Amino acid sequence: MKKAALIVFTILLLDQVLKIWIKTTFYMGESHAIFGNWFYLHFTENEGMAYGMKLGGSYGKLLLSLFRVIAVFIIGWWLYRATKKGENIMLIICISLILAGALGNILDSAFYGLIFNESTYMQIATLFPKEGGYGTFLHGKVVDMLYFPIIETHYPKWFPFFGGEDFVFFRPVFNIADSAITTGVSVLIVFQKKVFTTLKKIDSGEGSPVTR
Repeated sequence: MKKAALIVFTILLLDQVLKIWIKTTFYMGESHAIFGNWFYLHFTENEGMAYGMKLGGSYGKLLLSLFRVIAVFIIGWWLYRATKKGENIMLIICISLILAGALGNILDSAFYGLIFNESTYMQIATLFPKEGGYGTFLHGKVVDMLYFPIIETHYPKWFPFFGGEDFVFFRPVFNIADSAITTGVSVLIVFQKKVFTTLKKIDSGEGSPVTR
């Protein structure tokens, strides 16, 4: 359990430190190249899901925030059970990554509207402004800043629907929390046979639990 807690704490700390720094030092839309033209810190905010996806309206935002809270409790319980049963260390790491990422974005949604004023193209946000925050509980915006336009080109003119339009890979702007969730889920999917076969063997008594 200590290893899982350390993973969650470390990712959560890095995620929130970077978000608060970006929020209090960047104008909305401000962008700085870090490594040539393929990695930028680009400040944007989204009101919905990872990578800029969203549900419409205030009720959609509230529904998404409540879903995140419920999901965190479920994932937290899953992690607790996995560590108590001494399950595969790869599974524990993946669950820890997913939990840390979910918590990171929940903090934005739950509290950023209360503790920051609005970020605009003309104003840098202030932490704990005298006039109060820009939103209410569970209606905060998620801070994104990691942008990797590794390939920038155009669709060929003969390409259906998008012929001649700009093509950017990878276009979405995201954050450390999003990365943690994506990494955890991706590893579970790619290595599911190894992870869940090991668990099946342990449950059937064919092997011994991995030492935590």
